[in-house]
Amino acid sequence: MTRTIEAPLLDKVALVTGAGRGIGRGVALELARQGADIALVDVNLDGIAAVADEIAEIGSKTTTFVADVSDRNAVFAAVEHAATALGGFDVMVNNAGIALVGPLADVTPQQLARLWSINVDGVLWGTQAAVAKFKELGRRGKIINASSIAGHEGFAMLGPYSATKFAVRALTQAAAKEHAADGITVNAYCPGVVGTDMWVEIDKRFAELTGAAEGETFEKFANTIALGRPETPEDVAGFVAYLAGPGADYMTGQAGLIDGGMVYR
Repeated sequence: MTRTIEAPLLDKVALVTGAGRGIGRGVALELARQGADIALVDVNLDGIAAVADEIAEIGSKTTTFVADVSDRNAVFAAVEHAATALGGFDVMVNNAGIALVGPLADVTPQQLARLWSINVDGVLWGTQAAVAKFKELGRRGKIINASSIAGHEGFAMLGPYSATKFAVRALTQAAAKEHAADGITVNAYCPGVVGTDMWVEIDKRFAELTGAAEGETFEKFANTIALGRPETPEDVAGFVAYLAGPGADYMTGQAGLIDGGMVYR
């Protein structure tokens, strides 16, 4: 594997949370292919160590940092590490997230607190840390947040998860308005049914709750995709790389659907 010829992100430093697998891994690899040096952040060191090896093959510099994004101090430390280890800071991808499947009537305070702390608090802490570092360095940085089709439409059995992704859209819009004068853009990406470990877990939980066979729920949702196939992490990564690049310099406060044609807004 090699970097793309144009390398629109050459000399840029990007941090990706939840980078050890799935969409996060795909995003990190694509940003590296387009020339960026990458800080990989995850709670799992083994995952990001493996992705770091893949990035080394591409030819970009990389560094790893273990952090739980629900911990504000850890997120600030991760950004500081990225800037120090890689010599700058330009792009923050708040990708880390978890799912919660189940009827609204059964949601516990503990489940909701954990879901919110990662999916929403993690985005807020990442935004705060990135803005502080951009200002310190005098950079016109980019913040890119993980929302979802569930941030545009609430889905049954995914109510609290949908609420967190609506919240990410709200934070994205507010941050875009607050920091436009600083030259900082803030956007979000909204994937659909992506063939990742998270969707394997979602499918298993639906099977437990509804009696459906494993794989049936994934197939049911995938069959509603206009383009006729499930999404891949690479599909999402291409859009995130666009948001990170110069082509999106005049775009802010948006939450773009990249779902193959499932939810239309």
